Amino acid sequence: MKIIKEFKEFAIKGNMIDMAVGIIIGTAFNRVVDVLVKQIIMPPLAMITNGVNFSDKKMVLKDQVLDGSGVVQVEEISVGYGLFIEVLIDFLIIGFTVFIVVKFMNSFRRKAEDPSDKTVAPAKNVELLENLNKLMQEQNDLLRKK
Repeated sequence: MKIIKEFKEFAIKGNMIDMAVGIIIGTAFNRVVDVLVKQIIMPPLAMITNGVNFSDKKMVLKDQVLDGSGVVQVEEISVGYGLFIEVLIDFLIIGFTVFIVVKFMNSFRRKAEDPSDKTVAPAKNVELLENLNKLMQEQNDLLRKK
């Protein structure tokens, strides 16, 4: 029963909804970045490298052995480093893209939190606290004059 109560509190507080929204946006963002990497960045990179397909690159440690009829007796043993290089390039591009997006969002956040910036209206609770602070200052000034 305690776990059900904790789950209700978790769901009601909005944490579950926040997580769901984050996962949905993350999934959509993953698709955007995937298209960015595969359709926009990789084609020029392939052109620069003369169409080298990294995923096919491997270092063969032991060749496969065929019998007289062409049936594989011993499988090839190889280290597939090309796919690792491709995934590493994808990771770097995705990491850089996420960095740019976070940097962009942080600039908006700093601008919104900057009290001297009058182009962005302050949040209602911040405005109320500022008014409360002004009233307390006026009250202190009046008390000092007496």
